[in-house]
Amino acid sequence: MAQWHSMTDRSIVSASQHSRALAALHLAVLLFGFAGLFGKWLLLSPVTIVFGRAAVASVVLALLLPRAGERRETRGRFEWKLAASGSLLALHWVAFFQAIQLASVAVGLLGFASFPLFVLLLESALRQRRLRFVEWVTAALVTGGLLLVVPEFRWQNRVVQGLSWGIVSGFTFALLAVANRTLAAGHSASAIAFWQNACAAACLLPLVAFTAVVPDARAILLLVVLGIVCTALAHTLFIRSLRALSAHTASVVAALEPVYGIALALLLLGEIPAVRTLAGAALIIGAAIYASRRSARAIRSA
Repeated sequence: MAQWHSMTDRSIVSASQHSRALAALHLAVLLFGFAGLFGKWLLLSPVTIVFGRAAVASVVLALLLPRAGERRETRGRFEWKLAASGSLLALHWVAFFQAIQLASVAVGLLGFASFPLFVLLLESALRQRRLRFVEWVTAALVTGGLLLVVPEFRWQNRVVQGLSWGIVSGFTFALLAVANRTLAAGHSASAIAFWQNACAAACLLPLVAFTAVVPDARAILLLVVLGIVCTALAHTLFIRSLRALSAHTASVVAALEPVYGIALALLLLGEIPAVRTLAGAALIIGAAIYASRRSARAIRSA
């Protein structure tokens, strides 16, 4: 009887840990989507926004590295690949905020949500294999979703420009995701995040230094919130949730980022997506979730 109670207590604790981890994961993805709204609130160039975000986040992440020993070890093992991935992160964020400022939060997030397609294409090219039928279906769904978002095929249209920048952000994020899989073999996730944010800020510093724009108190406060809450805190919550959740669960929940972002933009900015945008969102998000499920199954089978 005592043994049964002990097993029951352990299962309750495990279920409780799983629930807390799942809540933390959803909160992290919500904060990632929330970051897009700052592109509308901040009357600054995307380069300045990203520099402030990365600089604040790198300072906070340096303080949040779990152990001083790990921090020293990571600094001693700095690689040029970390600097290269930091420049990719800077380009990804600049393109992302450019998309939002040109069009809307929904368009920017949906362009970014095309990244699973680029991950699929990159992995196929690196492994020198042909795409399977189901992978072609995923690519077709994403492409169809993006075409639905486009109101007209004219470059002068700001939605077309914004979606193009969003797709650039998705492509650079796919490159970053592939690079991070290599970096993860020798560095902790927190250390990678720290170095990437620090290198992203360093890459953008010369561009920011030559601009005559000095953020006011409101802009500085928003940049601090963006760097701490939507970057450092969100990343920490995401990493901690993986201790109790599978990569499959994390990938499926992460695919909901456009859903959270569009909902927040509706509530806080009054941005109402067009019917075509919502239809495109359904295809893109569905394809992202499907691709994430297949990727997780492939990893488990391997």
